[in-house]
Amino acid sequence: MDDLIGQSITTLARHLRSGEIRPVEVVEAYLRRVEEVEPKVQAFLSLDSEKVLQQARTLEEKGSPTEDQPLWGVPIGIKDILAEKDAPLTCGSRILEGFRSPYEATAVERLRKAGAILFGRLNMDEFAMGSSTENSAYQITRNPWDLDRTPGGSSGGCAAAVAAGECPGAVGTDTGGSVRQPAAFCGLVGLKPTYGRISRYGLVAFASSLDQVGPVTRSVEDAALLLQVMAGHDPKDSTSLPDPVPNYVEEVQKESKEIRLGIPKGVIGEGVDPEVRRIFESVTDRLGQAGAQMEEIDLPHLDYALAAYYIIAPAEASANLARYDGVRYGLRVPGADPNEMYKKTRGRGFGREVKRRIILGTYALSSGYYDAYYLQALRVRRVIREDFDRAFQQVDLILVPTAPTPAFRLGEKVQDPVQLYLSDIYTVPCNLAGLCGISLPAGVTKEGLPVGIQFLGAPLEEVRLLRVARWAEEVLGWPKEGWWAPENVSDLSSASIK
Repeated sequence: MDDLIGQSITTLARHLRSGEIRPVEVVEAYLRRVEEVEPKVQAFLSLDSEKVLQQARTLEEKGSPTEDQPLWGVPIGIKDILAEKDAPLTCGSRILEGFRSPYEATAVERLRKAGAILFGRLNMDEFAMGSSTENSAYQITRNPWDLDRTPGGSSGGCAAAVAAGECPGAVGTDTGGSVRQPAAFCGLVGLKPTYGRISRYGLVAFASSLDQVGPVTRSVEDAALLLQVMAGHDPKDSTSLPDPVPNYVEEVQKESKEIRLGIPKGVIGEGVDPEVRRIFESVTDRLGQAGAQMEEIDLPHLDYALAAYYIIAPAEASANLARYDGVRYGLRVPGADPNEMYKKTRGRGFGREVKRRIILGTYALSSGYYDAYYLQALRVRRVIREDFDRAFQQVDLILVPTAPTPAFRLGEKVQDPVQLYLSDIYTVPCNLAGLCGISLPAGVTKEGLPVGIQFLGAPLEEVRLLRVARWAEEVLGWPKEGWWAPENVSDLSSASIK
């Protein structure tokens, strides 16, 4: 086949299964692509070419794929926060520099068993704390649509790699929008499943009650396929849901009827970019004309979501990151006594944003402030969940923008963390309430930057979410088969969105 790069996961998998192409051929094509564009995009923290080629050779030596290997020979990039056995695991932090994982995350293990080729470790904000991938301790990843702009975060390496054609799909994590926001910034699909739908075993914890594994792909169909592979109960994870897993691959093909979409009152408020407003209003009009029923809904406590999130998430991070002490693994900076060693190790190993959140979280959990901050934030979280429960009795899904702005310029918000936190205003409620959500491309601004829309569904309503999202793709004219980098990025590729 002439052009392997740019094919969807589903198409690539079909050609591999039919024998039209071979895993080694696919891997070699993507390695050439990485060599061509990676110096400009900087999406990978590590990629062992010989290791991925050996995975491909092993698949070929074993013969044709079995029925339980729907991803046979397909390269999938992995965010460097999910453990892959005998591979680097840095979480974008100096405190884990040089560390290699002795075990494998359940999600990664299931990808491997499904025949996927684990294609490198992707850059991220340190310990998933950030919305621009500028907080990585190693490098700044750039948006393939505009190399002077952020790909989003914290799964920015995942989105940039897929958008630049360096891999057909990737797996990231979403704690407050870290899969959906980068997907929106890079013109991709980002799925955040229901909390507990995919095992968190082997996912290095940021905020344990919020973290969830999710795919970044070019199409809803591809996202359904990766979800199918990774979802399901895992006895190694006490928060893993025991509910049976539907056949998402089959269900996503079925027609959605009588779609009721809820639009929250005042959803487009101050601070929303005019181009995001224009595209969102155009999307609601087009979906309405295509047959969806649009209803205004009331989520009265939604304005408190961001504040609650930035108390709960740092509090959990403060507890989770206490384990990085220079004693058991990772960076160790010698000191005169254990206390000095501990201080020096954490002082040198953690970056500025991680330190900020540890301090915020420790303060919120401290004696005299626990009730006023952390406990109150948990109450707000419960009220927000109840608001969504009532809304889903009225509508099937909720439609909101994914982010208040398109991708912003690198360095634009680094010195103002509050402005960076506001990038998550539309995504954090999904995590707080334990919902499922998906972002998909909605249009392009006058400057040529992609904008995403987001559907939110009730817990375990992924089937409905995926069906409606796929229908919306057709209405809006996405995805674009055969593209991997937009035409305005001429120094990256000669390809264009067709």
